[in-house]
Amino acid sequence: MLRLVNTLLKSTIYQRVTNRTQTSSVSIFINGKSVEVPSYFTILQALRYNRVTIPSFCYHDRLSIAGNCRMCLIEIEGIPKPQIACAINVTKGMKIRTNSPIALMAQESVLEFILVNHPLDCPICDQGGECDLQDLSMRFGNDRSRFTDIHFTGKRAVEDKYLGPLIRTEMTRCIQCTRCIRFASQVCGIDTLGTTGRGNDMLVGTYVDKMFLSELSGNIIDLCPVGALTAIPYMFKARPWEVRKANSIDVTDATGTNVVINYRFNRVLRMLPREHDEINQEWLSDKGRWAIDSLEMQRLVTPMKRDGACLSALEWPCALKTAGDLIKCADPDSVMAIAGPHCNVETLVAAKDFLNMFGSEHTYVERGLYHSITQADIRAGYSLNINMKDIVHADKILLVGTNPRFEAPVLNAWIRQAYRNNECDIYVIGPKCEFNYYINHLGEDLSALSKAGEALKSANKPLIFVGVSQLESAIGAKIMTEMSKLSSSFKISDWEVLHVITREASFAGALEAGWRPGALAKLEKSPPSVLISLGADEIFYDWTPPSSCSVIYIGFQGDRGAENATVVLPGCAYTEAGGLYLNMECRSQYALPAVTPPGKARHDWKIVRALAEYSGICLYYSDHNSLCCRLAEVSPNFTQLGNYQQKLFADLIPPLLSTSCSENESICVDMKNLQEYYCSDVFTYNSPTMIKAQKAAGDFLNASYARQ
Repeated sequence: MLRLVNTLLKSTIYQRVTNRTQTSSVSIFINGKSVEVPSYFTILQALRYNRVTIPSFCYHDRLSIAGNCRMCLIEIEGIPKPQIACAINVTKGMKIRTNSPIALMAQESVLEFILVNHPLDCPICDQGGECDLQDLSMRFGNDRSRFTDIHFTGKRAVEDKYLGPLIRTEMTRCIQCTRCIRFASQVCGIDTLGTTGRGNDMLVGTYVDKMFLSELSGNIIDLCPVGALTAIPYMFKARPWEVRKANSIDVTDATGTNVVINYRFNRVLRMLPREHDEINQEWLSDKGRWAIDSLEMQRLVTPMKRDGACLSALEWPCALKTAGDLIKCADPDSVMAIAGPHCNVETLVAAKDFLNMFGSEHTYVERGLYHSITQADIRAGYSLNINMKDIVHADKILLVGTNPRFEAPVLNAWIRQAYRNNECDIYVIGPKCEFNYYINHLGEDLSALSKAGEALKSANKPLIFVGVSQLESAIGAKIMTEMSKLSSSFKISDWEVLHVITREASFAGALEAGWRPGALAKLEKSPPSVLISLGADEIFYDWTPPSSCSVIYIGFQGDRGAENATVVLPGCAYTEAGGLYLNMECRSQYALPAVTPPGKARHDWKIVRALAEYSGICLYYSDHNSLCCRLAEVSPNFTQLGNYQQKLFADLIPPLLSTSCSENESICVDMKNLQEYYCSDVFTYNSPTMIKAQKAAGDFLNASYARQ
């Protein structure tokens, strides 16, 4: 396990080395072997870069150096006492020994001191089996303890802290590594956690009783090297060696966060982040981590047909025949399909092929794009036109009608990194929201757009982020016109200035597959006689189908769409079907399935394939391999998995912007605070965990210590 960790750390460090230009290197000696390392490395980085195992608790590659666990003690020639490797830079000719008796004895002694106060409750600790203290004690510790209650006053006991409904604390286990404190301050941007006292009386917690609420709060559980911080929703459910793993993609937002699904007995137990240096680093939003219990709520497990005011269960052949007859009896021009937020590319391509072969071109996504006369023809007009990792180089950022902290928490972590490390100035046009960095508020309506040029005029690498919700309103054309003029005034090679922050995991994939935006406008203009909903529920909150419209609902969680359905065909969730997804960068990534669908549910694209046959249309692919060949025909981007691709034809967007005028309207943002973040869509407000978190966030806002 330690070897794997060191290999991953070395690959991370190597990528960072190659990204730096004109970096000088120095020659040092590690255990008698001469090696070359970059001059800015610390000793610990140099050791891990050369695959030398060195233990540590407080050090983390993405946090500041604390140097307080004293676990990484090594011997340096010329210095009489052992030194910590994490806080000392390498120098030319330095001779380092990690395997000398002095170094090994020092590491063993530190572990003995830590275990003096650590409780022996590993059998009931949720961290058991994946605990750094267990691993390092086996590798570097002694085989026996000199601690006895007769000669000591007993192990230290600490009162637990209440940090909210998501994070469970056992502060007696805490070893004061301060990782949680540094993460909360540096990444989350909230100074809730801290230390009080010194020495054996040092405590980690809150100065006053206060909940730790953040859109990234769950990551402190992954950072904790012991069992002091564990997940309440996962408490006492499984051990690490009992679960199986599958690599997947988080679909609760459009960032394309890489995750690992832990499951056992065909049940998803928890979601963990998977490291990706160009997207999510190693962080995961709270919705992506804990909204998975929604997968067990309100599930569609059998085909159903409307019988009066109720839905009655029936078998698949009868359900498909009923749905197929509805389609066959309809005029092709009056058949329409709407894609929901969680559709994978396979389902989108199969559904579009089905409707196109039937004679219909009406395939739409719920989100509208009315700022351009071409809508979605140019990829640069609806995506993030920069690699996420390059955001940290920006010196000025303008946010227009968006709050990335809640719309895209992982993207916001990159923005905050630019704010901290590059002293980036951040300006906001829109309503006042909760941000975790200092902002310069320019205004709440369109008149504030004129101030943007003055704010960004001295920028060397500016970025402008526009919320996708603004592009489906009457003010979208005005915003994009003004921002396009401003971005074109910066003559910066290899640096795109204007970007759109999307919110649905299926949005970019649907537009890449040829689907059109603006489902609501199309429905209001000419209601279809047959509407196929691919997990689309939000649209039915704004539009009620007339009695002449038959709705065929294909999805995994029946909400408003299933309530209005004539025929319900149960589909799969993303943990059951997997599939291809494009994130807001239009980067293709593949999610592997973890569990099988419940009941009689089937994969969505297979349902579409069967529905096509019952409608008299024969799609020319019947398995996943042939469907993948079709994906390559539709777009080469579907086959370039994992790679970021530069956007083309961005200079053609300004001439194609709509010329419609709008009044001086206010700019609206859907999620202004944390309470609105937790339950923001159909998937999350069916999650009991997210409902508890939303209630806790509401209590937090009303607390006397909350910021006004």
